[in-house]
Amino acid sequence: MQSRNKIFDDLSQLMTNAMGVAQGAKDEANNAMKSMLDRWLADRDLVTREEFDAVRAMAQKAREENEALKARIAALETKTSN
Repeated sequence: MQSRNKIFDDLSQLMTNAMGVAQGAKDEANNAMKSMLDRWLADRDLVTREEFDAVRAMAQKAREENEALKARIAALETKTSN
């Protein structure tokens, strides 16, 4: 009976070790895939969301300033034509 418990203990330890190895392999594979994806994206020269939002805000401000200047020019033109 004692040897039977020893076999189960050994089997249990073996399974625990195998799960640890599998978890380590999974983590390593995830890290490798993330690194490959990061490199691939960096090679594509993509912008970050923050950069996109900043440029978008600048473009909106430029449009608003452009409209204000158009209105000002139109007002000056009507003044000079009168």
